This record gives sequence, C-alpha cells and structure tokens, in this order.
Amino acid sequence: MSTATTNKTTGTKTPRGKDVVKKSPVGGGGSRRSREESAVDDVSTGTAAQTTEIEVGDAEASDAPQTTANESTANETTANETTAKKATPRRRPVIRAGRLAGLLNPRRIVAVLAIVALLAGGGYAGWTLYENHAINQAEQQAVATAKDYAVTLTSIDSASIDQNFTEVLGGATGEFKDMYSRSSSQLKQMLVDNKATSKGVVIDAGVKSATTQRVVVMLFVDQSITNTASPEPRVDRSRVLMTMENVDGRWLASKVDLP
Repeated sequence: MSTATTNKTTGTKTPRGKDVVKKSPVGGGGSRRSREESAVDDVSTGTAAQTTEIEVGDAEASDAPQTTANESTANETTANETTAKKATPRRRPVIRAGRLAGLLNPRRIVAVLAIVALLAGGGYAGWTLYENHAINQAEQQAVATAKDYAVTLTSIDSASIDQNFTEVLGGATGEFKDMYSRSSSQLKQMLVDNKATSKGVVIDAGVKSATTQRVVVMLFVDQSITNTASPEPRVDRSRVLMTMENVDGRWLASKVDLP
C-alpha cells in the first residue's frame, strides 16, 4: 500500500518510499550525461585509492619477507665463516733443510761468534776506559784536597787555636773526626800553655790506592815548630798516610796515620 505525504506549503502530495528527482533547468539529456560522468569519476577515484592501498600493502608485505631472508642469509654467512675459521688448522712455519744447513754453516757460526766477541771486547774496553778516567779524576781531586788539608792539620797558632780546630774538624769525617773531637780540649790546653806554633809545608804527595770513592794518599810534610821550650824554629819531617773519602761530592779525611 502506498502512502503519500502532503506538502504544507504547496498542498501537493509526495509519494513516500520513492525517490524524487528534480529536473534541472538544462535539458534532460545533458543532466543524465553529467550524472553518468560524475558517477564514472567517483568509481575511478575509489578504484585508484583502493589500488594504491593494495599496492602499498603488497609492497610492505613483499619487503618484510625479503628483509628477513637477507638477515637470515647474513647470519648463515657469518656462521659459515666462523665454522671455516675454526675448522682451518693453523700453519706452522716450516724450516727447510737447506735453510737449516745454512744456519748451521761453520763459517757463519765462526763469523757470528767473532762479531759477538768483538762487541763484548769493545764494550769492556769502553767501560774500562770510562772507569779509568773516573778514577784518574778522583785521584787528582783527592790529592789536591789532601795537600791542603795536611797544611791545615800541621799549621797551628795558639793565639787562634779555636779557628784552627774548627778548620781541622771541617775537613774530617768518620774515624779521624771522632778521635780529633774527643782529644781537642786536652790538645788545645797543651798548645796554649806552651805557646806553641807550627807551620806545615807539603814536599811531595802520591797515590797509594784509589777508587772513585776512596783514595789513600801518601804525603811528605815538613813542619816548622816553635814553643816556650824551643824559641828557635825546629823542622820535623813526617810521612802522613791520609785516607780521603768522597762524601756528597766533598773529599774529606777519614783516617790520618804517621807510619
């Protein structure tokens, strides 16, 4: 059964359930063609969009298996390389018989030994030369210091006894310094009481033994002495054996003997 709807404005009835098609001012043929072209465009646009979505989806789907396949291939290649490295045995250097015979050639061995001996001899000679030079320097320095110290030791004036003893102790070390310090008080008093004076002169000196740190010097000393008992100068000639030691770069007398 059909039902009609009444238009309140015009009073006309419109059948319900049916599409109402309004006429375009243009002719009926042109309107139909426009609708057909519009429908074709809509279908084309929808189809193109659907095709694009399908192509993109297919591309992503096709790329994923290819990437996974590439990663699997790379992993298999790395595993094969690792297995190949482990399986490959290390080659040991092989010395051929001819090379070994060349190394054991008597002439070559003699030449090598000669070179080694020459180098060792040259090194020993160089070291000996250096050590001799160092000892010679030590001898010269020790002898010069011993001469000056012998003059200090044998030249005393009772009027300046404290200064004399200070100078003697300043050039001494070790055993001799300890001995001289212990006897200084008694010796000072004796020299003052006798108004003694003395002046020493080194006539000659030589080295008895020497190292770079210790030199034994033999000195020949003339000592002119005056005192209250002998106003006229008296000359005493003495041999002094003096041991000089290198203490922090200074040569000091560690022992003084009158042989």
